[in-house]
Amino acid sequence: MAERTLEVDLIANSLLWRGREELLSSALAAAAAAEGKHGAVSVLLGDDASIARLNAQFRGKPGPTNVLAFPPAGGEEGFLGDIALSAETIAEEAQFQGKRFEDHAAHVIVHGFLHLLGYDHIDPREAESMEARERAILASIGVDDPYA
Repeated sequence: MAERTLEVDLIANSLLWRGREELLSSALAAAAAAEGKHGAVSVLLGDDASIARLNAQFRGKPGPTNVLAFPPAGGEEGFLGDIALSAETIAEEAQFQGKRFEDHAAHVIVHGFLHLLGYDHIDPREAESMEARERAILASIGVDDPYA
């Protein structure tokens, strides 16, 4: 029987991501394993400028955000979607929250992956469920509770 894995295609356009690719791939692999998913995910490790353009184009919102998740439009078997991260925004948030950049980036990419799978945090019950999944996944890779 073939091993069920997650293929991660990373594209970095910010030097702040250099050397952190393996960490992010590991966080995604842990999320996929925890959710029983396999297939492929494309990840843009962007900067504020590139994420601001995507945020304006696809969400109609000005400025950057920490993560954007784009579930597949359909068609490609095994493709789970696209995730885009902004290095500067994540670095600023990590500093403000007193967290390591790596830990916050792992949290944000897991958060984005769960959005690809249909998790959301619009209402409190959904948010509680999503946050519980994030905590469990992050604990499995040694990252402290991001909501503590």
